[in-house]
Amino acid sequence: MSESFPRLSARTRRFTLGVPRGFTISPDGSRVVFLRTKSGTDPVTCLWELDTDTHVERLVVDPRTLHPDEEDLPPEERARRERSREAAGGVVAYATDTAVTRACFALSGTLYVADLASGRAHRLETPGPVIDPRVSPDGRLVAYVTGGALRVQDLGTREDRALAEPESETVTYGLAEFIAAEEMDRMRGYWWSPAGDALLVERADEAPVRVWHIADPANPDRTPAAQRYPAAGTPNAVTELFVLGLDGSRVAVPYDEEYLVTAAWDSHALSIVTMTRDQRTMRLFSVDPASGASTLVREDTDPAWVDVVSGVPAHLDDGSLVWVANGEGGHRLFVGDRAVTPPTLQVRAVLDVDHDSVLFSASGDPTEIQLWTWDGHSLLPVSTRSGVFSGRMAGGVGVLTEQSLEAEGVSTTVVRRDGMAVPIPSFAERPGLDLRVSIGRSGRRELATAVVLPSWHEQGSRRLPVLMDPYGGPHAQRVLNRRGAFLESQWFAEQGFAVIVADGRGTPGRGTAWERAVLNDLATPALEDQIDALQGVAEQYPDDLDLTRVAIRGWSFGGFLAALAVLRRPDVFHAAVAGAPVTDWRLYDTCYTERYLGHPDEQPDVYEKSSLSADAAKLERPLLLVHGLADDNVVAAHTLRLSSALLAAGRQHSVLPLSGVTHMTPQEVVAENLLLLQVDFLKKALG
Repeated sequence: MSESFPRLSARTRRFTLGVPRGFTISPDGSRVVFLRTKSGTDPVTCLWELDTDTHVERLVVDPRTLHPDEEDLPPEERARRERSREAAGGVVAYATDTAVTRACFALSGTLYVADLASGRAHRLETPGPVIDPRVSPDGRLVAYVTGGALRVQDLGTREDRALAEPESETVTYGLAEFIAAEEMDRMRGYWWSPAGDALLVERADEAPVRVWHIADPANPDRTPAAQRYPAAGTPNAVTELFVLGLDGSRVAVPYDEEYLVTAAWDSHALSIVTMTRDQRTMRLFSVDPASGASTLVREDTDPAWVDVVSGVPAHLDDGSLVWVANGEGGHRLFVGDRAVTPPTLQVRAVLDVDHDSVLFSASGDPTEIQLWTWDGHSLLPVSTRSGVFSGRMAGGVGVLTEQSLEAEGVSTTVVRRDGMAVPIPSFAERPGLDLRVSIGRSGRRELATAVVLPSWHEQGSRRLPVLMDPYGGPHAQRVLNRRGAFLESQWFAEQGFAVIVADGRGTPGRGTAWERAVLNDLATPALEDQIDALQGVAEQYPDDLDLTRVAIRGWSFGGFLAALAVLRRPDVFHAAVAGAPVTDWRLYDTCYTERYLGHPDEQPDVYEKSSLSADAAKLERPLLLVHGLADDNVVAAHTLRLSSALLAAGRQHSVLPLSGVTHMTPQEVVAENLLLLQVDFLKKALG
């Protein structure tokens, strides 16, 4: 008997194991280094290399031959993986020199450097567990963080010394602070100079950040974990920058803004990007590494908020700045001072700059993410089929990943200079579901919507109970033209539901006005749009939806939206499963929350409008609250406070606490049974 979908989904980390990722192309395009597990159920990630001339793959590093014991990660690495939503183990991250001849990585806090030509990996002695090692551009040195100190080891002599050591237990050098990693997609805290003779290093001091305690009630003998969490309206970590020379020099790089967004150091400039606390101003500076003096290169402002886009700043060979900024209602690619994309093409990210060409992802239709290049003269489409694409580019060689509704999984192809396509196979498991998804527009606002019906359902034969399955919040999408986006939705459909997935206002891909419709109100537009989508789909499928039995489920923002739905619109929604919901926005982090709702001391009414406890007395429908007690992102206090308010109001509800589970729910048994329990709850709740 084959495995059930819930069990297989859990074992395969939602079918991500076995998929090639983390690509690095050598400067001459002759080799592609990448990460992949050996099978779709193997959680140990290995390092591989593809010869683009011979098409031969080679296993470079198998962690089991280097570190056969179970992973024992230092706390900082566990936190980094939680921030990056990393579900696998083994070599989950690596860094190479410029020539891509050496790669470094950490296994259970132990530092290794691999010679890519021979495949030999060497263990290096360090004074403590290693976080985020990075080889110098010339391959002579490796830098890493341990115990909050930034250290450098000479790979020839094995001399190991600290360039900066923390002055107190709240200080770290070379690590991204919580807000940078969680909300600005910056996972690093130091950058090598192109010559390999200095590093730009972040110093973060968490002393001002309030201490919260994450308890484990299932194990009362354990001391609660102390965590510094910057909740909305409270102090952030103090960040500073220094240029640290290998000769022992230390040059401060001062800036006035609250947030360090990112930095880059190439042959043209040492660049830093900063942002004000209210997130309405972003500044790009060029820094003199010798003096630390900064020159303002450009400033972007927005009355709502400025957007952080990955991959910039960067430079063409002639020194022209590559940047992404808002213009005429769209996210546009700028080269120098010139916008080279139209406002109707929403730029998602800059993926690579190869000499005079820019590879970037963008959306015309919000359900598609396509690849484009700017070659210095014109825009050229790289991907031509419908789907979701990403990629890398170097040495005239490209790596393209493709997902679509027509094909299962992720397809990866290396495109050589001569145009020949070389596939990199995926070892991912097949979900075994007969997908029946229709993507279109629905409702008055023409919301991007997916309708997922059971494979066995004959259209018009009977009305099915409805399950709304949204994320629904800003900065993320559910309705994309790829099969992987709808696997869980299809499984729920197979249990007898008509499933609707809709992206409302605030979600990306439809321009700045659409995204900024949630300013000062994260509740009303999100809820209105789910109702709009439901009514629109009901008009399209009048004989297939039973609007007297409508449920809604979601996780994180989707959990907030699910609870919101049954509290404020019980006339529409008849049951809800709210997983890890944000119920009080004062308890969520500064950067995300203040971007949309402002400072809670300045706009308390805005926070009240978007939070849930005041609505507790309105509950008249079945509500299941699910929360991991070890969640350090949306802490369990959100669910517990809402539950207390519901109890005080005399409102019946259910709470499922998950002992030892974080926001990711990576444990196989938990992930599997959560799906089964949700179905059971929803079927009983809807009768």
